[in-house]
Amino acid sequence: MARTTRILAVSLPPDLVREYEALAKRLRKNKSELFREMWAAFKAVRAEEEFSRAQRRVTREAGAAARRAGRKWPLTEAEVERIVFEDR
Repeated sequence: MARTTRILAVSLPPDLVREYEALAKRLRKNKSELFREMWAAFKAVRAEEEFSRAQRRVTREAGAAARRAGRKWPLTEAEVERIVFEDR
C-alpha cells in the first residue's frame, strides 16, 4: 500500500521548537496534527485577506465608475437596499 503522507523537515530555532512542542502537548495533539490545524487556519486567514482586498478593489472601481457617470458614491445603506430589492 502506498504511503498517504510525506515527511516535511524544517529548521527552526530551539526556542520556537520548545514552544511548538509545548503547545502540541498542551492541546494533546501530535506535531503533525498541530501543523495541519495551523496550516488550515493560515489558509483561511489568507483567503479572507484576499477576499477583503478584492472587495476593496471592486469598491474602488465601482466608485470610480459611479463618479465618471456623475453618480453619488458611496451609497448609503438605504440606497443599497433600494437597489438590491427594487427588482425583486
